[in-house]
Amino acid sequence: MITTICLRVCFVGIFDETRKIFTNWVIVVLIGDSGVGKSNLLSRFTTNDFNMESKSTIGVEFATRTIEVEGKKIKAQIWDTAGQERYRAITSAYYRGAVGALIVYDISKPSSYENCNHWLTELRENADDNVAVGLIGNKSDLDHLRAVPTDEARNFAQENQLLFTETSALKSENVELAFRELITAIYQMVSKHQVDLGDSGNNNAPKGPTISLTPAPNEHKKKSSGNCC
Repeated sequence: MITTICLRVCFVGIFDETRKIFTNWVIVVLIGDSGVGKSNLLSRFTTNDFNMESKSTIGVEFATRTIEVEGKKIKAQIWDTAGQERYRAITSAYYRGAVGALIVYDISKPSSYENCNHWLTELRENADDNVAVGLIGNKSDLDHLRAVPTDEARNFAQENQLLFTETSALKSENVELAFRELITAIYQMVSKHQVDLGDSGNNNAPKGPTISLTPAPNEHKKKSSGNCC
C-alpha cells in the first residue's frame, strides 16, 4: 500500500510539470469524512462494482472513466481521498489540480454532514476559484436510519452554490447522475472559458489543469456493464 501511495504522489508531480499532455482529462476529487462511502461511489461509477468489505482509503486512490457530454468525449480521473485527519496534508494537496469536487456525507451520520462545511472551506482555500462542487448525501438505502433531512442538505447546497444529490452506492441509485451533473458543470465552465484552456497566456488565469475538449469520434457506443443510474 505504501508503494501505491508513492506512485500516485509521483504521478501528480508529473501532471503538474507536463499538464498540457493531459489535455483530454478532467480531475475530480471525492472528499468527506471516513466511512461515508466515497470509495464505493468511485467503484460504482467507474466499474459498476460495490464492495461490502470496503476499507478506509489510505492517502489517495484514483480511477478513470470516459463519458460524453453534449457530444464531447471527456475522460474523468476521479481521486478518492482519505477522510482521516492524519492524511489531511496529503489529500489537500490534490485539491490544487482539480476542476471538480464532490463532498460526500452519510445521511445516517449527522456528524459527517456537519463536517461538510469544514470540507467545503478547506476545498475553497486550496482549490482554484472556479472549481465545480457538488454535495452528495450517500447511503440513501438507509432511509430508515436517516439523521440528515433532505431539505436541510439541499438548502445548504443552494446557499453555497453546490449541486446536490442523494445517492446509494449499494443500490446504484443516482450515482451516475451525481457524477454526470458535476462533469457537465465542468464542461459548461470550460465552454464559457471560466477554466484555463491553456491558449491565452494570461498569467491571471486560474492555475488549474489545462483542458481541451474535442468531439467524440464516430464509433459504436459500448454498452455499460451494469445499470448504473
